[in-house]
Amino acid sequence: MAEIPVEYASERKIRERNKLHYRFNHWPIWIFVFFIAPGPLTFDLFERGFDARMAIWLGVVLLGTGIAGLRGALPGVEARPYIIRFTEDKPNPLYRRVCYTFAWSEVITFALLNIVGLVVAIVTGEWHLKQIYNYAYFPIAGTIWFRGFLGQLPRVKASTAGEGHERRYFYGSVWAVCWAQPTLWLMWKVLPQNPLFDTFKLVVFLSILAFVGNLARLGKLPRTRPIVPGELAVSD
Repeated sequence: MAEIPVEYASERKIRERNKLHYRFNHWPIWIFVFFIAPGPLTFDLFERGFDARMAIWLGVVLLGTGIAGLRGALPGVEARPYIIRFTEDKPNPLYRRVCYTFAWSEVITFALLNIVGLVVAIVTGEWHLKQIYNYAYFPIAGTIWFRGFLGQLPRVKASTAGEGHERRYFYGSVWAVCWAQPTLWLMWKVLPQNPLFDTFKLVVFLSILAFVGNLARLGKLPRTRPIVPGELAVSD
């Protein structure tokens, strides 16, 4: 079994404050997270393109995240890092729990529904992905939101004590879907829709998830190495 490299908290550079460009660069991340939160609307975006509904929703998201960012109530947009001691049993702020809950819901729900959609297409010979999103997105995402409310997700727990390990689960999942989802969307656009090619799409999609997920497990991707607790460190 391959040895997983670790980061020693005592060797990590400590930031007392987040630079302005660092804070500003994190804002688009949360714009994207909340913009795609209504899954059926996002499906329409990738299927048909931008329309008035999406413009209105984007405006709401820009306003909401902008106000939160100015108040330092978005992860990475704080004036100074919130988590410094990985061994500290520190309360996890509500804004972090909300933001990471929504991020988890999208990481899991979009990937799961796309897998289901591909399996249905392979079995029936017809695509029903839009209907699947319309009927199943919010029940699944809502279940994850509820688990986040209960503090049962990594980085969403009541305490930040496990941040040194929990962040690697989060970033590993994000890396995997960020590679797999655009690839699937491209294949969906350019390849024929029939059982043979749909099987190919499913195999490629699952292979990317497994490959990148394993790289993350081995700590070979940014922010996926365990941080050994015990000293000072800054969490991104």
